[in-house]
Amino acid sequence: MTSETAAELDLYQEVVMDHKRAPRHFGALAAPTHQARGHNPQCGDDLEVDLVVGDGRVSDIRFHGQGCAICIASASMMTDAVLGQEVAWAQALQARFRAVLTGQMPAEEAHLGKLVSLAGVRHYPGRIKCALLGWHALMHALAAEVKSDSSALEVTP
Repeated sequence: MTSETAAELDLYQEVVMDHKRAPRHFGALAAPTHQARGHNPQCGDDLEVDLVVGDGRVSDIRFHGQGCAICIASASMMTDAVLGQEVAWAQALQARFRAVLTGQMPAEEAHLGKLVSLAGVRHYPGRIKCALLGWHALMHALAAEVKSDSSALEVTP
């Protein structure tokens, strides 16, 4: 086994555990312009993503809920990656991240930043939905503004 393969197979790398222990941008936004909830009934992961989008950029983002280490770490890294970025950039990053996790793109070609630490998830098909749950919620939130009854759009991966 090569060291690269060993690193890929280690789902709980230090960066992943750091984001699980101290998730960035955790909590709810008081006045989101966009929000969606992601729920995986197979494992119980349940996250809500709140956004403030203005002038085509994600000017604020938070997530809250519960999930496994992979789910929380991925959502935390997602918020770090997309905060301040253009919506189109966030959508493109999600597409590249998803392509890596589903084996459609090599991780070294995807330019994922810290998210590359989750590339090993592709070796564990049951965990791919955990890593993508926050991203699914993000994409659905970007596709729809906050409902007038202030309930978040619910999605499943």
